[in-house]
Amino acid sequence: MTIAMTEFEAAPTELPKGALGLTVTEVTHYTDRLFHFRTTRPASFRFRSGEFVMIGLMVGEKPIYRAYSIASPNWADDLEFFSIKVPEGPLTQHLQQIEPGDTVLMRPKPTGTLVHDALIPGKRLWMFSTGTGIAPFASLIRDPESYAKFDELILTQTCRQVDELKFGLDLVESIKSDELLNELCDTSKLRFYATTTRENYGKMGRITNLIRSGELFADLGVEPFDKAVDRGMICGSMEMLQETKALLEEAGLTEGSNAQPGEFVIERAFVG
Repeated sequence: MTIAMTEFEAAPTELPKGALGLTVTEVTHYTDRLFHFRTTRPASFRFRSGEFVMIGLMVGEKPIYRAYSIASPNWADDLEFFSIKVPEGPLTQHLQQIEPGDTVLMRPKPTGTLVHDALIPGKRLWMFSTGTGIAPFASLIRDPESYAKFDELILTQTCRQVDELKFGLDLVESIKSDELLNELCDTSKLRFYATTTRENYGKMGRITNLIRSGELFADLGVEPFDKAVDRGMICGSMEMLQETKALLEEAGLTEGSNAQPGEFVIERAFVG
């Protein structure tokens, strides 16, 4: 269910120190656990596709913030976020109730490691995600720089239920049919490999098991990880992050950072 507004007022001027006010313009509830929301973007706000910010709400007399990847690309006029719903979560129990016209807080200092600057040049970019870990990749797969830097982009997402894949499936379909984006870059380079672990789906299994068995590579018709070719980005559960990191390291790839680029990078802001 999507709730949107065509006209909105600017966020109120009385905000906590150091915070920007974002006006919510659209909210989509995908499942009872996942929702996506869109907001205005302050004219002065700049970020690199793949980065995250601190998003918050006033709860009582004080603001509460949590780290959220920006799901929109750096060229977009608005900002997008993809969130889980945690019934007792200090922030998400309130955030899941937002409606168009409401104000969301944002600290104006983006950061993160899931950025092109943290990778050394390669030919194929793997983006491994579970659940809402797809959010930073939703930004990167709409950034023309991703298509300029790599010959192939492979986005993987693993969820428990089929309906939890809908955000990613809809997004990739919209990218493939976006005439403007296709004028700027070759979106045929993008491939989406979606799997489930509980509900029956065309492809089932944890991505790490599919890597170990070789099924992932066979399904996509590509060779196993090669340090000279492959680059990786990982965002999701701690278990997936640690296992995928180990598999990439077994293949000879080294972890990078903004200060020291490597063959793969991990976003740790959302785990542990």
